[in-house]
Amino acid sequence: MKNMTIAELLERYPFVEDYFQQNRLQVTGFEHLTFEAYLQHFSAEEIEDKAIDIERFLPELETYIEKMLEFLGVQDDNTVQSLTIIPGTDKNGNPEKFENLTVLPSQIISIVGPTGSGKSRLLADIEWAAQGDTPTGRSILINDKMPDPKWRYSANNKLVAQLSQNMNFVMDLRVGEFLEMHAQSRMVQNPEQMSARILEAANHLAGEKFLVDTPVTSLSGGQSRALMIADTAILSTSPIVLIDEIENAGIDRRRALELLVSEDKIVLMATHDPLLALMADRRIVIQNGGIHAVLTTTEEEKSLLLELDKIDGIIQSARRKLREGSLLTKQEIFK
Repeated sequence: MKNMTIAELLERYPFVEDYFQQNRLQVTGFEHLTFEAYLQHFSAEEIEDKAIDIERFLPELETYIEKMLEFLGVQDDNTVQSLTIIPGTDKNGNPEKFENLTVLPSQIISIVGPTGSGKSRLLADIEWAAQGDTPTGRSILINDKMPDPKWRYSANNKLVAQLSQNMNFVMDLRVGEFLEMHAQSRMVQNPEQMSARILEAANHLAGEKFLVDTPVTSLSGGQSRALMIADTAILSTSPIVLIDEIENAGIDRRRALELLVSEDKIVLMATHDPLLALMADRRIVIQNGGIHAVLTTTEEEKSLLLELDKIDGIIQSARRKLREGSLLTKQEIFK
């Protein structure tokens, strides 16, 4: 931190600007200097006139940054480089049939199995960072070791963000107000710019676009999910995203997944949709409450995905035309 320039400090820790303002330190024009070099540029007269305590400012800034990071839940050591699932047992107490499964950032893992087989239980084990203390007996490692207690017990440090089909807003806010409020709570440097970026990404996912002044309570289900996916991908500090069956969520599923992994998130999704399942790098097969197998998507399946994508495109086109009030014709749909 001592070797970082003021410009680098402001880029990495935008809230530092508040510290400078509170202490009446005018750093404009000195961004190329380290904070220590900036303090040393003051003359003896300026130090005396402004009561500048150089020895106090240096350690105080470090403490300020540490406390703010702790408050925001974005400590420098919060980087999740890997998530590992250690086997437990199925509903009958039989050992799960897989070796330790490690997932890295920007990877997508799908979770498939019959309704009631235990897909949501696996997501819950990951969210809770289970340590053999859930019905499955599974354990979760973060960065190849037992998770720091902050992942389980701290309100500020959220290991996962969970997205489901059912998302509703109860706040009487407009979209822009909601996004700016979240951005400000994260102390980002330019809340308006960040909000605009999230809104643009959300409209890229939604079937029907919405505006910055649209009340969040009037958003459709698909628009709400598009907004939360974009917000989670771009602004949320949670390094792991768990998705519970969004195949009927009224959004562009492929673009949603691409957005999440582009932000270095680890993505695990429970799904019944073959298109989503084959978009993943690997898929976990759940049977009788346990992990029955872990399969890697084959080249043949990737080729099949292209064909399924074409079929899905036809269905999406037909859905769009129905919404527009058009009559469907075979020639128009299969052109």
